[in-house]
Amino acid sequence: MDAGPEQIAEAVRRLSAGGVVAFPTETVYGLGADALNPDAVAHVFRLKGRPANNPLIVHVSGPAMAREVVAEWTPDADRLADAFWPGPLSIVLPKADRVPDIVTAGGPTIAVRCPDHPLTLALLEVFNGPLVGPSANPSGFISPTTADHVRAAFTSPSPRGGVFPGPAVSPPGVFILDGGPCRVGIESTVTSLAENPPRILRPGMVSPEQIAAVIGKPIIEAPPAPASDAAPRASPGLMRSHYAPRKRVVLAPCELAGIDLSRPMTVIAVRPVHAAPTVRLIAMPADPADYARALYAAMRDADAHGPGDLIVIETPWTHAEPSEPWRGVADRLRRAAAPRD
Repeated sequence: MDAGPEQIAEAVRRLSAGGVVAFPTETVYGLGADALNPDAVAHVFRLKGRPANNPLIVHVSGPAMAREVVAEWTPDADRLADAFWPGPLSIVLPKADRVPDIVTAGGPTIAVRCPDHPLTLALLEVFNGPLVGPSANPSGFISPTTADHVRAAFTSPSPRGGVFPGPAVSPPGVFILDGGPCRVGIESTVTSLAENPPRILRPGMVSPEQIAAVIGKPIIEAPPAPASDAAPRASPGLMRSHYAPRKRVVLAPCELAGIDLSRPMTVIAVRPVHAAPTVRLIAMPADPADYARALYAAMRDADAHGPGDLIVIETPWTHAEPSEPWRGVADRLRRAAAPRD
């Protein structure tokens, strides 16, 4: 972990001036800005090339700061915060009037979470205000789990052409707080308490069963369909294509049935694979938490260094449908393999 008090002070100075700071969390690195400054939030949208109907999660230091951005902090929210914060759970509630509409994509609700990383918790305490924090990468592409991934996103060729993120970034640019590798590795679970019964909007490493046990009520496990392509999404992470490499991704069942392993490609798999020398293999751990932690780095490696233009990912679960705790991983894999919108 490279950042310390001087770096936090510099990050706070930039945030207070309406700038953008990349910060670490236990899930992925976020691209942070003052959540109550609409111009700063608009800068984040421009840097990422993010669709205006895709809302942002607001990062807070705890329930007290969350109360400043929601219309009502409910008993269920208190129970979930007590159980899972700091941690990889985002809670959706009706938003407070003081929150700029751009944060929620014009929608009536806001997602809040308290990240479990000492560096960013210190940043939030010193800044003394909420921060938006979508993943620090071009919208729709692989999320960063190290500071080097963030640096590469801001210096390497853009997936959409040109140099990401282009002329919108000028000195002092984006300041990066280096907090080491992210230990969870995929984005937070998002659960909505703004409807009854509560609903999972995005799966993650906190399961619906864990949430239901804490609040003592059933929970719907599927997000609602948007009214239209242009309608505000209820949560981040609901775009059909998301978390994706530049290369085409194909998901394959156990033993890679139906995959021609004689052509150049990268295969990401838990189980041993017998393939031609033109196939590059990336071995993955069998434990779900370890797999999630390694997933985005493996996809980045395959994208940058693998032969050919294809990445085949063997589904790591052994049943027809993934059970907990594979559902968050399954969601990321399916969106990575989805056709580009």
